[in-house]
Order: sequence, then C-alpha cells, then structure tokens
Amino acid sequence: MADEYFLLVCDDVPHDVVLTDPGVRVMDVVRVVRRLTGLSLWRGKVLATRVPAVVLARVPEEGAMAAVSALRDARARAETRARPEPDFPKH
Repeated sequence: MADEYFLLVCDDVPHDVVLTDPGVRVMDVVRVVRRLTGLSLWRGKVLATRVPAVVLARVPEEGAMAAVSALRDARARAETRARPEPDFPKH
C-alpha cells in the first residue's frame, strides 16, 4: 500500500521560528535561543549570529508565537513562517 498523507481539519499547520536579526544585545538573544532549543552556549551563539536562521522547526502555532515573543523581548527580530502543505499525489 502506498504511503498517503491526509490533511485533517484538526491538523495544526506546523510553523518555523526564524530569527532575522539578533539586534545589538546578542548575548540576551543567545540566552533565549539556548532556552528554546537546549543548545550549548557556543552553538546558540553561532545560531543567533548567522541570520536568517531557523531556531525552531515544525512547532505548533502557539509555541511558535511564544518563541517569537521571547526573542522580541530580547530585542531581536523574529517571525513565524507556516510550513507549506505537502503536495498531494494526483490520481
């Protein structure tokens, strides 16, 4: 049987949290990135300084909005991006 994907009405479209600019308080942003991802200090700093960077991938919308809010509180620019729906096979 072929693998098929069915999008249900109750499915939450996954979102990515994208850091677009760490701002001037980079270490504050690194702390937030570490808290969100669990990365080490070194990897958190690398992620925060190489923008645009996907901080979190495929999270529910509420979690993505909370992460963006935390990054913005640290004076960074961040946004959520909805993941596109998968291509459905044509029969």
